[in-house]
Amino acid sequence: MSDAEEAPGEATGENGETEMKEEEEPNPNYKEVENLQQESKDDTLAWRESQEEERKMGEEEGEEEKEEEEEEGKEDKKIVMEETEEVAGEAQEKEASGIQEETTVEPQEVTESIIRLETQITDSQSITSGIFPPLRHLGSLQPLPPRFNQQASTRHEPLRPAHTQMESHYVSQAGLELVSSSNPPASASQSVEIIGNEQMETEGDGELRMQFWVYRKIEGREQWLTPVIPALWETKPGQEPSTSGDSPTSASQSAGITVVTMTWSFGWNSSLPVYYIREEKQRVLLYVCAHTAIIYNVLRNNQHHLQGHANIISCLCVSEDRRWIATADKGPDCLVIIWDSFTGIPVHTIFDSCPEGNGIRAMAMTHDAKYLATISDAEVQKVCIWKWTLAVETPACTFELPKEYGVQNYLTFNPTNNKELVSNSKTQAIYYAWYEERDTLAHSAPLLTEKTFNKLVGKFSQSIFHLNLTQILSATMEGKLVVWDIHRPPSSASTFLGFPYIKPCKLVHLQKEGITVLTTIDSYIVTGDIKGNIKFYDHTLSIVNWYSHLKLGAIRTLSFSKTPATPPTEKSNYPPDCTLKGDLFVVRNFIIGTSDAAVYHLTTDGTKLEQLFVEPKDAICAISCHPYQPLIAIGSICGMIKVWNYENKQYLFSRVFEKGLGVQSLTYNPEGALLGAGFTEGTVYILDAMSLENESPEPFKYSRTSVTHISFSHDSQYMATADRSFTVAVYMLVVRNGQRVWEYLARLRSHRKSIRSLLFGVYLDSNEPRLLSLGTDRLLIEYDLLRSYKDCLEVLDIHHTDQGCYPTCMVWYPPLTRELFLLICNSGYKVKLFNSTTKMCREQTLGRKDRSKIGETGMLTSMSKMQMKTRYHFFTNQDEVGLQILPVDGNPHKTSAIVCHPNGVAGMAISYDGRYAFTAGGHDRSVVQWKITLRVLEAAVSLGGEDLTPFYGLLSGGREGKFYRELEDYFYYSQLRSQGIDTMETRKVSEYICLSELPFVMRAIGFYPSEEKIDDIFNEIKFGEYVDTGKLIDKINLPDFLKVYLNHKPPFGNTMSGIHKSFEVLGYTNSKGKKAIRREDFLRLLVTKGEHMTEEEMLDCFASLFGLNPEGWKSEPATSSVKGSEICLEEELPDEITAEIFATEILGLTISEDSGQDGQ
Repeated sequence: MSDAEEAPGEATGENGETEMKEEEEPNPNYKEVENLQQESKDDTLAWRESQEEERKMGEEEGEEEKEEEEEEGKEDKKIVMEETEEVAGEAQEKEASGIQEETTVEPQEVTESIIRLETQITDSQSITSGIFPPLRHLGSLQPLPPRFNQQASTRHEPLRPAHTQMESHYVSQAGLELVSSSNPPASASQSVEIIGNEQMETEGDGELRMQFWVYRKIEGREQWLTPVIPALWETKPGQEPSTSGDSPTSASQSAGITVVTMTWSFGWNSSLPVYYIREEKQRVLLYVCAHTAIIYNVLRNNQHHLQGHANIISCLCVSEDRRWIATADKGPDCLVIIWDSFTGIPVHTIFDSCPEGNGIRAMAMTHDAKYLATISDAEVQKVCIWKWTLAVETPACTFELPKEYGVQNYLTFNPTNNKELVSNSKTQAIYYAWYEERDTLAHSAPLLTEKTFNKLVGKFSQSIFHLNLTQILSATMEGKLVVWDIHRPPSSASTFLGFPYIKPCKLVHLQKEGITVLTTIDSYIVTGDIKGNIKFYDHTLSIVNWYSHLKLGAIRTLSFSKTPATPPTEKSNYPPDCTLKGDLFVVRNFIIGTSDAAVYHLTTDGTKLEQLFVEPKDAICAISCHPYQPLIAIGSICGMIKVWNYENKQYLFSRVFEKGLGVQSLTYNPEGALLGAGFTEGTVYILDAMSLENESPEPFKYSRTSVTHISFSHDSQYMATADRSFTVAVYMLVVRNGQRVWEYLARLRSHRKSIRSLLFGVYLDSNEPRLLSLGTDRLLIEYDLLRSYKDCLEVLDIHHTDQGCYPTCMVWYPPLTRELFLLICNSGYKVKLFNSTTKMCREQTLGRKDRSKIGETGMLTSMSKMQMKTRYHFFTNQDEVGLQILPVDGNPHKTSAIVCHPNGVAGMAISYDGRYAFTAGGHDRSVVQWKITLRVLEAAVSLGGEDLTPFYGLLSGGREGKFYRELEDYFYYSQLRSQGIDTMETRKVSEYICLSELPFVMRAIGFYPSEEKIDDIFNEIKFGEYVDTGKLIDKINLPDFLKVYLNHKPPFGNTMSGIHKSFEVLGYTNSKGKKAIRREDFLRLLVTKGEHMTEEEMLDCFASLFGLNPEGWKSEPATSSVKGSEICLEEELPDEITAEIFATEILGLTISEDSGQDGQ
C-alpha cells in the first residue's frame, strides 16, 4: 500500500477550501462523481442499443446516429474538463492551507470511479484532438511521468508517453496524485492544463480507455497531477502476491509472450550495493543479479525483474525518494537505463553512453533526480552529466580525466547542490563544480602523499560531502578520514572570480579498522569497516553510537530507510548513545550488505538484526534438479551448497564445506536419495539429498584436479566422474557386512583433451548400464563396465565424431524412431545423430548460429510435452538459453534462444516435470529460473511456413534469388550429365539424381565436402528409411537435396579467417611477416596428411584448377585435353604460398574476410 492510500480522505467545500475529514466519513463529492459516471454509462448503454436498432434502418437514420454520437462526445468532453478543474482546485486549496497529505482515494473507490469514454476509435480521436492542447517543455525539476514525446498533438494521433511499455491504469480525476516541483518557468501563470493522454484499445470489447496527465502552474510553482498507479510492492484487494517475477500490473499480459521467461533469480552481485527502496508495511529491496536489477519484496517473497541490459550491470544508483532507479552496464553497446521503481518500467534509456570505452564504472543521481552523472570505464575516463528528464541523447557536460588520477570508481553529488560532485580512485579524490551556463565542469584534484600530513594515509574507499557542506570527507582503508576544505569564490554577477577548489585540511585517525563504507543520514556521519562494525559520528566527528556486536563480515553497503525513525515512546527500546547525557540513539532502520554476500535488516528500536538472505560469494558452476520433487541444489566455488524449493521460492537447507573445497559439479541420483558433489581440488562426496550429510564415511580422493562431471547409472549401482586431467573414474555400490556402501572401482585417462560429456545409458537387450564419454579430442569412448575390475577400467569402443570441429555436448536422443541415437553438438553449429550401437553418423542438421558467439551449444536435456508426442530439448551456448522442437531437421523456426548470462553459462538443469529450466552464470554468481512456454515456439513454427518455406529463407535471395536458380540448373544438368552429354537416345525425365552425382553438384554451388563428410551424407540418405522399409535409397530429389546442402555446408560459407588459421598451424612466418608454406611442403602435405591424395589425383586436380580440364577432375574423361603428368608444378606454383595466394590464385575463389562465398 502506498503512502497516498494511508492518508485520510479529503472533501472540498462549496467555498473551495479543503477540509480534513475522518476516514469513516464519506466523500461528499463522491456521489456526484458516481452519478456523473452512472449517467455516462447509462447514456453509453442506451447509445449502443440504439445503434444496433438504427443500423438496420436506411442511410438517413445512419446520419442521425452520427449526429447523436458527436453530441455525446461533447458531453463526455465537458465531464472530463469539469472534473479535472474540480480536482485541481481541491489540490490547490489543500496546498495553500499547508496540508501535506496526498489527495487520494482507496483503490476500490478508484476502480468504482472510472470514467470510460466508450466510443469508436475515430470518434475518440476527434474528441481528444479537440480537448488536448499541444505538449510543450515545461522545465520542471521533476521528470515527466513517464517521459512524453515533445511534439504537438494531431487530430489522428493523440499524445502518448514515448518511452514506456507500461500497462495503462485508468483512474478518475479523483485519484490524481500531486507531484511538486520547485523551479518554475519565468512566465508561470495560474492555470490547469491537460497536456497528454494515453489511449489504448482493450482486448475484449474494442472500446477505448483514456489516461490523463495533468499539469498546473500555481503562483509560480509547477505541479504534476498524475494518476495513482499501484506500486510493484502493492497488490489489489484480494490479489495474491506474485512470485512469478512479474508485476501485478503486467503479469497477465507478459505471460506466454516468449519461449522462456525469467521467473526468479537466485543469488546477488555482492560487489554492488543493495538499496532499501521501501519500508513501512512492505520491506522492499533493490539489488543486481548479472544483467538484471531485482526489486525484491521480502515479506511477500516476490521479485520484479528490471530487464533491458545485454551486459553485466556494473553500477546502479537511486534517487533520494527511491522513486527513480538508474542502472548501467559494462561491455559493447552499453546502456544506461532509468526506471520508475513504482511501476518497474524504463522511462529513459541512454544509448552509446560510452562509445570509446567499455561501459560505465561509477554513477550517481542528484537528490531531486534531475541530473545523472556517470564515469566511464575506459583507459581515459570521461565524466558526463546527463539531463535525463529531457529528450536528449547527449550529455549536458563532459570532462576527460587525466590518467594520473587513477581509476575513479566512486561518485556522489552534493545533497544540497546539484552542481557539485566528488569522486575518488584508490589514490586520488576529485572535486567537481559544474557551471551550466558556461558549459564547463571545473575540477580540483590536489595530490595527496604521505608527506602531506607526515603520516600514512592509505587507499581511498569512498568520499562524501560533510554535513556542514563546506568540507569533503574521504575514507581510507587505514581507518582514517581525509578532510578537504572547499574554497568557493564569492559570488559576483559582473565578474568571474575563478573556480572553486579543495585543499587538504586535516587527517583524522577515526578508527583502527579500514573503512569500506562512508555515508550520511540525518545528522550523522556513518562508517562501515572491514570488521563488520557500523559507527555513527556527529558533525564534529565525535562518536555517537556504534554496532560492534553483530558479528558481521566486512561491510559492503549501508542503505537507510526513507521513512524517518519513529519518535521514542514508553514502549520504545532504543539504545542510549555514548554521550555524557546518554540520550536515546534514534536512527532509521537500515539494510546491511556484507562482503560474504549476506544481507541483513537492522531494526534500531530494540537493535533487532534479521538475516534476509545469504548467497554464494563466489562463482556458481554446479546446479542439479531433484528427479521428482521441486528442489534445486546450487553449488558454489566458495564451498556452499544450497537447496531451494523452486515452486514457492523457499530456501530449505544448506551446507558450507571447509575452506579450499569449492563445489564444481552436482548431480542427484535417479531415486533422488543421494547427491553427488565434485570439488575443485578433486574430492568427491556422496551426500544425503535431504540433509546434505555424508552418505559415505570418507570422501573419495582419487583425482588431483577439479571434478567437472558426475553421473549415476539408471539403477544407481554405478557412479562415474570426470576431471580436468581428462580422466574418467567409476565407483560402485556394493554390500559390506550387510550394508550398502560405495567403493572405488577404477579410473582411466582415456582422453587427450577436456571431457565435455559423461553419460550413462542402458543396453536394450540386457538392461545393463553402459557408460560413454565425449571429449574435445573428438573421441567418443564407450567403457565395458561388466569386464572392468579393481583399478582396471576396460574400453569397449572408440569412435571419431568430427574432423575439423570439436564436440561440445552429448545427450540421449528421445525414442522418436525405432533406432536409438546419441545427439551430439559441435563447435561448427551442427547437431549430429549417431547410432548408439554402430556409432555411425546418421543425420546432421544446422543448429542455432549467431556470428557474435563462439557457437558452442552445450548441455542439452531432452524432455517431453505431457500428453503429446512432440519432443523438445533445452540447450545453452556461450551466453544464451533456448529451446528446440524435435525431431531436428534444420528448420530455423524450430529454435528460439535469448541471452541469459552475458559473461557465459556455466551450468544448466531441467525440472522433473519439464516446466522450468535453470541456468548458472558462473562468475556472475547467479542462477536464473526460466518458465518454459512451449506453445510460443509451436506458434513460431506454424507461422514460419510448411515444407521448404523455412529453408528458402536460409538462401541468399530466397526461392526467387539467383543462387537458388543456379542450384536448380546444376541439379537438372546433373541429370543430363549422368545420361551422357552427347547421347542421341531419348532422355528419361526424372525428379531425382543418383547419389553418385551429389558431390559434384555440391562442389559446383560452392560447397566442398571432405570424403568423410560425403560418406556421412551418403549414409544419411541411404539409411533414412532402412529401419522402416528395409530398403536402401540410392537417389535424391531437389527438395531433399536443398535440405542436405543447407544442413551440411559451413554455416558461414568459406572465409579467409578459416584459411588463415590453417596457415598459422601449417606454415611459417616469411620475411614479410605473413604465414606461408613452401611449395615442396605444400605438395607433400597434400599427399601425406589428412585425406591425402595420390600423386595422380593431385596432378589431375591442378590440371583442372589451371583450366586445362574445363569439366573438372575426371568429370568428363573424354573431354580431358591434358593429362596431369604433363603439368610442371614448379612453373605453375610460386616458391611461397600464402593464404591469399592459395585462395585467389590457386583455387580462384573470391572470398571476403568474414562472409561466405555464396553470401550465406
